[in-house]
Amino acid sequence: MSQQPRLLASFERPPGLIKHDYHDFVVDEQPLYNPSNSGTHTYFLLEKRGLSTLDAVHEIAQALNVGRRQIGYAGLKDARAVTRQWMSIEHIDPQRLTDLRNPRLRILHTARHGNKLRLGHLVGNAFAIKVRQTDVQRLADLQAALATLADRGVPNYFGQQRFGGRGDAWAVGRDVIRADLDSALDRLLGQPSPRDHGTVRRARQLYDKGSFAQAARAWPGMFRAERRALHLLQRPRASKKRAFLAIDKALRKFYISAYQSYLFNEVVAARLRGGLHHLHRGDLAWVHQSRAVFHVLDPNAEQPRADAFEISPSGPLFGYRMTEPDGEPAEIEARTLAAEHLTPRSFRLAGLRVKGGRRPLRFRPTQTAITLGADDDGAYLELRFALPRGCYATSLLRELFVVQQPLSGDTARTNATRDSLE
Repeated sequence: MSQQPRLLASFERPPGLIKHDYHDFVVDEQPLYNPSNSGTHTYFLLEKRGLSTLDAVHEIAQALNVGRRQIGYAGLKDARAVTRQWMSIEHIDPQRLTDLRNPRLRILHTARHGNKLRLGHLVGNAFAIKVRQTDVQRLADLQAALATLADRGVPNYFGQQRFGGRGDAWAVGRDVIRADLDSALDRLLGQPSPRDHGTVRRARQLYDKGSFAQAARAWPGMFRAERRALHLLQRPRASKKRAFLAIDKALRKFYISAYQSYLFNEVVAARLRGGLHHLHRGDLAWVHQSRAVFHVLDPNAEQPRADAFEISPSGPLFGYRMTEPDGEPAEIEARTLAAEHLTPRSFRLAGLRVKGGRRPLRFRPTQTAITLGADDDGAYLELRFALPRGCYATSLLRELFVVQQPLSGDTARTNATRDSLE
């Protein structure tokens, strides 16, 4: 996947290390509503560190002896961070939650409410991020650049975490859309890359050699989908297609979603050249307050609303029922699909019908600030900002810094992969 262009292309970025420590990356969920203090559901504000959302759900479910699906949550948060988010469980005594003891989990507050918390029940997220090993003398430059982003908006790219630990989840999704499930399985189980290490790399090498039983034993236990596919490959009359289709449906949908995200990013990059704030005739404009879209018939009449950030051009999450623009925006989107030898009907798969949707091409960060700080680990720059739901902090950070992150362990599954399944 190619490096996407930046809005601030002429801004000379200093290097910057993020997530040196969990406490360097703090996320506070901004809820869509407050609990009413009555009802059968117990809402609880969870602070977690070093755990993905689904890992936290698993540990809470085990500790309380409840099913994981009984636990509701509004958003999916990073693992290598300190995050605070609301969750819910029905028919449980709040005291059982406040009594929960786990070194990486803390229940900050409980309240009653009448319904289960579900994905999307949030306004957005507020971030406090310490950037280390950077040029703190560039503080004024960075403050000015951040102000520009708050005024013009940030390209609404899907972040790298959307594409899995190896960055190729979108390619698996493309294989699925093209009905090339043999290739999808080969990519999922084999073809080791420089990002693969240790037992995972060994498992991929064994698969490529056709040693399916040995590969199944080599994959760490947390890679349940991979191990299941390999066990099926050892059965009589097995095929790669059957093995791939045996993978959990939600995981297969994740790969398709990653491919939709990849294609959306391609459209953002193409539109960036003309300005993501600029409306064209035929655009489907995104209304930020209502999250609805409408056809732009007179761009000159609507442009003041875009300049005020009330609306923005939207881009495609391709699918067979996606509303399509007209004019030049339609041509850009059609060229993106044509380059992949696809049409919208390609997303009408048996058992996995992908309807599609729209997404704004830019987002506006609010409550923005950059300040200088220091602690036992040295000087740092702290960024604070809030983003609407579904927007990536990394898309903002890459406009300002050449971002570096600590290397993860060889058995770590990217949290975005698993966390995007529900």
